[in-house]
Amino acid sequence: MQTTILVGTTKGAFLVTGKNGRDDWQISGPYCDGWPINHVIGDGQNIWAGGGGDWHGAGIWHSDDGGQTWEVTKLTKGMVDDWAANDTDFAQAIGWTDAPLPFGDAFGQIWSLGHVHGTLYAGTKPAALLASRDLGKTWKKLDGLTNHASADSWNPGAAGLVLHTIVGDPANRDKIWIGISAAGVFATEDGGETWERRNRLSNAESCGQHDHPAAPANGETGHCVHNMMRAPGDEDRLYQQNHHGVWRSSDGGRSWDDITDGLPSTFGFPIRVHPRDPDTIWTLPLNGDSAGRYPPDAAAAVWRSRDAGGTWEAQRDGLPQQSCYFTVLRQAMSGDTQDPAGIYFGTNSGSVFASIDEGESWDEIARHLPTILAVEVLENQNHSA
Repeated sequence: MQTTILVGTTKGAFLVTGKNGRDDWQISGPYCDGWPINHVIGDGQNIWAGGGGDWHGAGIWHSDDGGQTWEVTKLTKGMVDDWAANDTDFAQAIGWTDAPLPFGDAFGQIWSLGHVHGTLYAGTKPAALLASRDLGKTWKKLDGLTNHASADSWNPGAAGLVLHTIVGDPANRDKIWIGISAAGVFATEDGGETWERRNRLSNAESCGQHDHPAAPANGETGHCVHNMMRAPGDEDRLYQQNHHGVWRSSDGGRSWDDITDGLPSTFGFPIRVHPRDPDTIWTLPLNGDSAGRYPPDAAAAVWRSRDAGGTWEAQRDGLPQQSCYFTVLRQAMSGDTQDPAGIYFGTNSGSVFASIDEGESWDEIARHLPTILAVEVLENQNHSA
């Protein structure tokens, strides 16, 4: 089985491919013309990369041959379009055409992607959810979320008001969960027509009082969700790393339990669930939002729980234990489905670390990449780029 790590960075997308299963890693890229790429996902030979920014506008790149060739679908305009529209020489130099863009200037970036039962979803900044049923060629906005009754109260996080996490149900195409910073968790059970906000604490009295603005309040978890993942199995069990704590829900997000006890910090970005065991999860705590956002004591560790967050253990073998000041962002941890399961994460210092024994030991399989924004895994692919 061939494993390819899909890496989104501030300077394009990269593929890190294990030529011999999960060994002998080779790097190819950058792809996507050096665009900032916030998220990359794949399904078979199809790979999608979403990103953009003030200069490029928002767009989604697509490769249908495992990453050998790429084509972009631009969704909104950027500064480059304004420049080209007023400078024919510049327009000719970059091959710009005055083609209409489907969403004008409605949003500036694609922040997240999800492929659910044949439909491709994209989350934007500012927060909206788009859907495509033709592999990303055409898109529509799901107005049921944008027009939610709570929309006027949504507050941006430090990176803006971003829809950063899209979670599907493998057994039900109509059930989707999304995370917005800082508006919390929303869920639909009718394919996106209507949405329910799901941030309620299972036991508000047990959470005590916190001074931090992102902490639980008024009977709800903090609304600054950082990342969320559904556990395998028939239950609607979800885990989230929040700006303030790690949380578990056993009822599809309708109520949440705090499982932070035992971790060195309430703050972190990613969360990962085992592909077969709903009780095994990994997270990567950082020392705090205003304390540098690096591993506690400048010693890197991925923390694993095998009892659904009841207890935690630090996994450090192979990770830097001195003078480690990197950050691992919300979409920058992923895993494969092999046995034992592989876990992978990327850092803002440009390294990718891999464990093929469920976190017991780690190897640095790529270094000196641009700032890494996202890591996902593509399996069973014959990549030759």
